[in-house]
Amino acid sequence: MRENGTLALSGDVAVSTILDAPPDPCALLVLAHGAGAGMRHHFLERLAGALVARGVAVFRYQFPFLEAGRRRVDPAPVLEATVRAATGAAARALPGLPTFAGGKSLGGRMSSRAAAFPPGLPVRGLVFFGFPLHPARRPATERAAHLPAVPVPMLFLQGTRDELADLELMRGVTAPLALATLHVVAAADHSFAVLKRSSRTGEEVLEELADRTASWITQTIP
Repeated sequence: MRENGTLALSGDVAVSTILDAPPDPCALLVLAHGAGAGMRHHFLERLAGALVARGVAVFRYQFPFLEAGRRRVDPAPVLEATVRAATGAAARALPGLPTFAGGKSLGGRMSSRAAAFPPGLPVRGLVFFGFPLHPARRPATERAAHLPAVPVPMLFLQGTRDELADLELMRGVTAPLALATLHVVAAADHSFAVLKRSSRTGEEVLEELADRTASWITQTIP
């Protein structure tokens, strides 16, 4: 099943949504896009299909800046409010399902902020497809300062070639967090692409992401 919709935000702002669901879903993932590409990007499209094939419904949505065709990213409060609105809309569309949130890069980080700061986010867990820990070639951990305040389990899926998340720094960030799980994706960059000379294909990486996400969601549901 696929349903295209519109989500009304504050004022006269509205954004597009896509709900993909199998006949009998076990859970719902509210999936946000990154800073450079919207919810229809081929990576998210393929990822959503792979998760649906594993029994997880996926609700995608646009942030206002990309819905309006702007390159400049919205301020964090706007992004966080959009995450909360999308999560509520997704839960209403498929009531009763265990709900998770997260996203690719910026979308994942904003989902974590929405969960960490009041009023919080009513989800069972968060999934990050390439958490953007720092800008490229500028290692730092300030973007992770709020993660200890996240009250739900978190799954970090990080490529070994991710220039926006030094792997040793990611290990240092996630290790002290009792609710965090770090899954390392060999040979993948921030977009989860692999080099031709590697022993992996992009399809193999996608299958790994979907397998790990679906199994973690299943294990997280009480």
